[in-house]
Amino acid sequence: MKDQTQNNKWLEHLTQLASKCSVIDPELYTRYEVKRGLRDISGKGVLAGLTEIGEVHAYIIDENEMVPCPGKLYYRGYDVEELVQGFLRDDRFGFEETTYLLLFGELPDKETLRDFEKHLAQLRKLPEDFTRDMIMKAPGRDMMNVLARCVLALYSYDNNPDDTSIGNVLRQCLEMIAYFPLLAVYGYQAYSHYHGNKSLYIHAPKPNLSTAENILHMLRPDSKFSKLEATLLDLALVLHAEHGGGNNSTFTTHVVTSSGTDTYSTMAAALGSLKGPRHGGANIKVVQMMEDIKKAIKDWEDEEEISNYLEKILNKQAFDRSGLIYGMGHAVYSLSDPRAEIFKSHVEELAQHKGLEDEFKLYSKIERLAPEVIGKTRKIYKGVSANVDFYSGFVYRMLDIPVELFTPIFAIARITGWSAHRIEEIVNNGKIVRPAYKSIAPRRGYIPMEQR
Repeated sequence: MKDQTQNNKWLEHLTQLASKCSVIDPELYTRYEVKRGLRDISGKGVLAGLTEIGEVHAYIIDENEMVPCPGKLYYRGYDVEELVQGFLRDDRFGFEETTYLLLFGELPDKETLRDFEKHLAQLRKLPEDFTRDMIMKAPGRDMMNVLARCVLALYSYDNNPDDTSIGNVLRQCLEMIAYFPLLAVYGYQAYSHYHGNKSLYIHAPKPNLSTAENILHMLRPDSKFSKLEATLLDLALVLHAEHGGGNNSTFTTHVVTSSGTDTYSTMAAALGSLKGPRHGGANIKVVQMMEDIKKAIKDWEDEEEISNYLEKILNKQAFDRSGLIYGMGHAVYSLSDPRAEIFKSHVEELAQHKGLEDEFKLYSKIERLAPEVIGKTRKIYKGVSANVDFYSGFVYRMLDIPVELFTPIFAIARITGWSAHRIEEIVNNGKIVRPAYKSIAPRRGYIPMEQR
């Protein structure tokens, strides 16, 4: 006990030293015109590359000024809203079609799509004994860490892991697109059994089911789900599959790929980025915040009470004291996030089906009131609107998807975008990504040990 107390004091002392020598005067970022987060004060990103895969459109240039406009998202030049309308109109699932588009640049015809779906179905089989040895024998408490560990372990099961030729990288990427749902769901089942003392269910994927259907089939003990449930999960996968080259995890994919490393190391790094609460983990914070709001607000119809509580959250007087209304605002979008707009139009139907209309109305009120509250209390340089995370957590909760799988669901979708960007980076043979950092430390002469 005494040794532990001394260790704690030693660590506290070192923590203070490490923190003190790491502080940089915020004014210096302005003096040296540093674009923190690789974005300027208006939210415009530093141009670091070119891509044909995804486009995030949030403003137009009018007389050399940025003018915000309703957000648009394009996959390979196609408006995502039109893609969604297309496969929903035909009563089809869209994730596999979207994956083909992102990887190969064109929309598949019926025969091509059918062959691609069959190929993915054949790949949905983990290496021999992988589930037992890598998932069941070492169950983790965090599913994103489980995913990353499994991805790195797959390197050892690959007979040609370091070959970065396009054919080999494409093979690896297609395998991981097929593997990710199994790794995430099986990882959760192991966690639920070994850490939650619940029954263990390991359902093999079915070749006739889509990615979304297989996730629900493998996750639920009875493997049952409705068409509406599978449709909403499929829609979530489509809307999370890609978001341009500048989002944190995809930029990580470009950065790590540019070093010449293997596919498994690259995807593990992207997973580490996505795990963060400022990126893929944001929908978990939204759900936690909404649970807090539901308990704190007595009358869900009283907009004044809702606004007052949102002000408390902003002023660090409520919820997690971070001063953030989670699910509001985006690094690029200002007037609207098209993914949130598409999602919302279908979420209401699921809420009605689940008997959660009142909760959906509360979400809608907060979506409308939060930008007003933020505008009154803070100086903002562009508009604020709900982002896709605001509704995705609500959808996953209605689908009875455990919170531990919220961010892994994001990863199951985004691995398609990461794969396309990795291939694009390799094909164009770019330089290793190496931005500049300016040192502001004063020069000092060496001090001999006896003089310190």
